[in-house]
Amino acid sequence: MSLWKHCLAVALFTALAVTAACAQAPGAAQPAAVPASGPAATQPAMEPVPTAPMTVPPPPGAAASTAAPAAPVAQAAVHWTLEVLRDGQQIDSFDGTTTVGQARTDTHHKVVSHNVGCKDQPAGSIDLSRTITVSPLQVRANQIILAIDTQETLENDTAPATPEGCKLPPQPRQVNASHPGLVVPEGESVNWQIVNKDPSLAYRVRASLAPAAEQ
Repeated sequence: MSLWKHCLAVALFTALAVTAACAQAPGAAQPAAVPASGPAATQPAMEPVPTAPMTVPPPPGAAASTAAPAAPVAQAAVHWTLEVLRDGQQIDSFDGTTTVGQARTDTHHKVVSHNVGCKDQPAGSIDLSRTITVSPLQVRANQIILAIDTQETLENDTAPATPEGCKLPPQPRQVNASHPGLVVPEGESVNWQIVNKDPSLAYRVRASLAPAAEQ
């Protein structure tokens, strides 16, 4: 009986030893590591990206009320002269001071009469009127641009005659001309030819910027 108990004790001891050896063998599962207790690790905070402040345009009414008033721009004035040349000789002249963008119209009258017939008796008179309109369009570097309109009554150089040789009055004719933009160098003269011959008619135009006192 004692021998049987001794054998049973040896068998139990052997089984326990084998079980302990298997538990410590390589490849056995290890318990997962548990992080130490304490404050949790934190990521560094990202710096905000700077953004431009949003600007909202004011309503049209507010913009008009807050904008500074524009400084007034003084309009230039031009002093001009126009000489009428007939066959190279001056027969009339006009002049004035006119603001750019405006126009000035002047009319000159010249009443003439001629002796007609074989007895050189005075005939009826005729009004040789001349109307000139001058409008400065633009003033730029050393140049002045003028628009010019003209209407005048012009007599021919030669007078007709009857078959008997008696005098007749020269035939008048109406001359109309327009220049949309005559460029005149400041302080200089420019000729504008109106009629080439019988008679020759030209305008000599001179222009300059008027002094501030005249503007």
